Amino acid sequence: MPAHNESENLRWLLPHVNDVLPKIARRFNVVIVDDGSSDGTGALAESIARDLGMELKVVRHEHKSGYGAAVGDGLRATDLDYTAFTDADGQLDVADLALLVPHLNDADLVGGWRLTREDPPFRSVISGVFNQLVLFTLRIPVKDVNCALKIIRTEMLRRFDLHSRSALINAELYWKVQEHGGRYVQVGVPHHPRRMGRRSGGRLVPILRAMKELAEIRFRGSASRRD
Repeated sequence: MPAHNESENLRWLLPHVNDVLPKIARRFNVVIVDDGSSDGTGALAESIARDLGMELKVVRHEHKSGYGAAVGDGLRATDLDYTAFTDADGQLDVADLALLVPHLNDADLVGGWRLTREDPPFRSVISGVFNQLVLFTLRIPVKDVNCALKIIRTEMLRRFDLHSRSALINAELYWKVQEHGGRYVQVGVPHHPRRMGRRSGGRLVPILRAMKELAEIRFRGSASRRD
């Protein structure tokens, strides 16, 4: 779970994670990527995990490095057969990973798509435009590329490198699985209002960064196929 200043949410989220994951997996551990937080997110996560007796690792960024960088470092820090990720804002329920798990029999990557959107209208518009641009550029037929509830076989994840430092990492995951001969499916999942803290998505600079990375990834892929 990437987290930037999510200490308020972690107080209820980590106990919830510890309660629901044993119903989904025989073994699990949790990786929190503290992306340059100023509110003690990493230390609080470690404290809560100790109290719960939960296996947890904190990856720390000294400065805010971006959503994709946080997700990527979290994915690289996993070591079990399957790797799942979601955001630390609670808008997607970790319990809904149970909706994705059955599809792993037929897919290397299973992602959610949000049945509803509990975001301000401007974010929904931005997300819709971005989805269409990604679909056109990368040719990945998914309903909701940025839904941050995904499970991937770790063996597949280790076949490729992830370069995105923005929210484009969601699209890069689908595209890299496709490029490496893997299969992905999407499953409808509920989306919930943010309980606490401030949302950081939908700002101009991250959007422009994602657009730049989209062009770079597409160009890099075309160049590698020519080689």
